Amino acid sequence: MKLIIAIIKPDRLEAVKQELYKAEVNLITVNEVLGHGRQMGVTEVYRGAKEMGNLLRKIRLEIAVNESFVEPTINAIIKGAQTGNIGDGKIFVLDLVECIRIRTEERGGEAIG
Repeated sequence: MKLIIAIIKPDRLEAVKQELYKAEVNLITVNEVLGHGRQMGVTEVYRGAKEMGNLLRKIRLEIAVNESFVEPTINAIIKGAQTGNIGDGKIFVLDLVECIRIRTEERGGEAIG
């Protein structure tokens, strides 16, 4: 089991979701976050407003998957989020030690779905 964390541009969320659905990845957690990378000082335009590179609005996706879905999930995120411009984001893949479905108490890969 893996936990995939992706930081993407807010305007790419819908495209990423559509690509994840095509890859049959339906379990996703989405948070609005602030942050910056190496682009400090670069101005981005978001919904018509300029934002300085201090703290930019980003979307953080968290997706728990079984081993067979790791590469399809990564590829879907890249396909939906990639614009070729600075600030497209990052993907982190972490080992997931345990997953428990609260309703049924199932554990491991079966709890992920």
